[in-house]
Amino acid sequence: MRVLIAERAFAAYAALLQSKAPALQVVTSDDSAELARLAAQCQVWLGQPDLLATLLRQGHRPHWAQSTWAGITPLLALGLPRDYLLTRAVGIFGQVMAEYVLTYLLGHERKVMSRVVSQVERQWDDRPVVSVAGRKALIVGVGEIGRDLARYLAPFGIELYGIASSARPEPLFKQVAGLDALPGLLPTMDYVINLLPDTLATRDLFDAKLFATFNPEALFINAGRGTAVVDADLVQALREGHLAGAVIDVCRQEPLPRQHPFWTAWGLLLTGHTAAPTSPALMADLFLANLSAFEAGQPLRGQVDFHRGY
Repeated sequence: MRVLIAERAFAAYAALLQSKAPALQVVTSDDSAELARLAAQCQVWLGQPDLLATLLRQGHRPHWAQSTWAGITPLLALGLPRDYLLTRAVGIFGQVMAEYVLTYLLGHERKVMSRVVSQVERQWDDRPVVSVAGRKALIVGVGEIGRDLARYLAPFGIELYGIASSARPEPLFKQVAGLDALPGLLPTMDYVINLLPDTLATRDLFDAKLFATFNPEALFINAGRGTAVVDADLVQALREGHLAGAVIDVCRQEPLPRQHPFWTAWGLLLTGHTAAPTSPALMADLFLANLSAFEAGQPLRGQVDFHRGY
């Protein structure tokens, strides 16, 4: 089997695959023209969606493409073909996403950012803190990452609620409701964590009307997609005190333009799309497991439904 790697970290992936599967023929390049030439000769591609999309636009077609990202938005662009098997990265982000979320939940309750300011101003800051135990967290997007996140939050005593495409029972969650129940749940939540994919139903979901229903003491974390948030409405909601703070990992445009209001918004922290980076080692294991399934004609993990967008 000949596999094309289209990744900025191509050297790391090539080394991992060659060490884990020596019989596999791996081809790659950091030259775009050479990468295109190689793509024409490979039925299987492994890489990041923006580079894979470029190859598709050039007229090349794989039988199967494995994305190294959880999000595959570049591959859903209008005009791109959908007559191939596409899988996205799954099952490798649970712990790093949980570490990210816990960092900012604990930082919020321990008032880390404001204590830094107090120290700079030489003010003794002895304000009391609240434990995360007993707090209510709403995970908006109870997919694989959302369920993994719940496993890490539950031992801290956090009460877990979720939003999914439809209501359903889920272990560890007190309730998982459909998207239409979101406004009714928000007023009682201490933490709102968005993990939704980018679809027509999720774009501009968090707007002024929805932010107005938040608990004023709530922390909002967006580690899903930037398109879910109406940027100006979030800035205004923070200014008006509809929520206590926001941690934004994903934006509509990345890197964020220098004139964007997020840079100076009160109570907003930017984390530069670092919430859950792909581990090449874990990704290589997932790819090789899917490759075995592909060769055997069996179902693959993370197969994308182009109509749903994930």
